[in-house]
Amino acid sequence: MIAKFEVRNFKNFEDWFSFDLTETKQYAFHPECVNNGIVSKALLYGPNGVGKSNLGFAMLDLTLHLNDRSTFHPNYQHYLPIGSEDTLAEFKYYFVFGEDKVCYEYGKHDWDDLVYESLTINDELVLKLDRRSDGKATILLKGTETLNKDMGDSKISLITYVKNNSILEKNQQSELFKLFLKQVDGMLFFRSLKDYRSVGAKLPYKTVGEFINSEDKVKHLESFLNKAGVACQLDIIDTETKPVLVFVHNGKTVPFTEVASTGTYSLVVFYFWWQQLEANPDVSFVFIDEFDAFYHHELSKLVVNSLSKLGAQVILTTHNTSIMSNDILRPDCYFLMGKERIESLANRTPKELRLAHNIEKMYRAGAFSG
Repeated sequence: MIAKFEVRNFKNFEDWFSFDLTETKQYAFHPECVNNGIVSKALLYGPNGVGKSNLGFAMLDLTLHLNDRSTFHPNYQHYLPIGSEDTLAEFKYYFVFGEDKVCYEYGKHDWDDLVYESLTINDELVLKLDRRSDGKATILLKGTETLNKDMGDSKISLITYVKNNSILEKNQQSELFKLFLKQVDGMLFFRSLKDYRSVGAKLPYKTVGEFINSEDKVKHLESFLNKAGVACQLDIIDTETKPVLVFVHNGKTVPFTEVASTGTYSLVVFYFWWQQLEANPDVSFVFIDEFDAFYHHELSKLVVNSLSKLGAQVILTTHNTSIMSNDILRPDCYFLMGKERIESLANRTPKELRLAHNIEKMYRAGAFSG
C-alpha cells in the first residue's frame, strides 16, 4: 500500500506537496477503511483548481516509465508548472508491505525523460542511477552481479532494466522488489464520467458494450441500475456492425447511448470499471477523479459503499459534502486539500471526533478550516 506520497515541480505543485496516509486515529467504527495503520479508503475534498486531479496524475506518474505497456497520456502534456525555470519534477513514494518498507524516488524533465531514480528497501539502498553524473548505476540486489552497470544513453528505468535482465536470488529483498513491481502494475487512475481513458493498469475490456456482451452482464447491470433508482429493462441486440446495448419499453427497443441521461451514462461507466476491479485482485490502487459529478447523494453513498468492499486502496475526489458522514467512512479518511497541504478532518481540529458527530455540519460551520 501507499503510505505516503510527495511531489514537487509537477503541474501546479511548485513546492514539495505531501499526502500522508499514515496519520490515522484509533476509531472503533469502520475499521475496514484503514489497513495496518494506513488509510485504504479515502474521500478527497478541495476547491476547484486546487489540484485534486493533478494529485491523481502525480501519484500514477511512475506507471508511465515502469509499466512496459505505458504510452503517452494527454493529461501529462503540460508536465512542469507553467513559467517554472526549474526543469526537474520530483516524486517520492513510500510503500508498506506488512512490516516492510519500500521507498522509490525519482526526477524527470518530462513524462518520458527520467533523470534520476533510487530504490530503498527497509532503509537500505538497493538501486540508484543519476544520469546527471556518469550514468553508472548502483545495483545491489542479489542475482544482478553480472549486469552491465553502465547505462550509457539508455532512457529505460533502472527498475525495468533489472526486472527484465536478471534472475534475482530468493530472499526478502527480491520478494519485496517483486511486491513493489506488482503494486505499481496494479495502480489505476480514471474518471467516472463519459470517459474510458485511464492511466496505469490495463483491464481486459475497453468499452461498456464490449464488456457487457462478452461477460453476459446485461441482467446484472439492469439490476444495478434499478437498485440505483434508474428503473429500466435492458437487452443486447445484434446489428450489422456490432452488438448494441438497448433500453426495452413496451416491446420496443432504443439504443442506450441515444437516450441515456448524463448521470445514467456515467453510472454505467462506473459499473464498467467497478465490475472489472472486483474481478481483478491484482489491482492494488485506484484513484477515481470526480467520481460522483452527476450522481444524486444517495447514489454517491451506494458507489462509495461498493468501492469500500474492494481489496485495493481507493482514493476518490468529490465536492459532495452529503457523503461526508461517519455512517460511510471515518474522520481520518476524509481529506481536505488546499494549495499547500492536505490533511484529514481528524487532523484539522483539536476536537475529539466521535461516531455521533455530524461532521458535514461541522465542516459547513468551519470547524475544520484551521
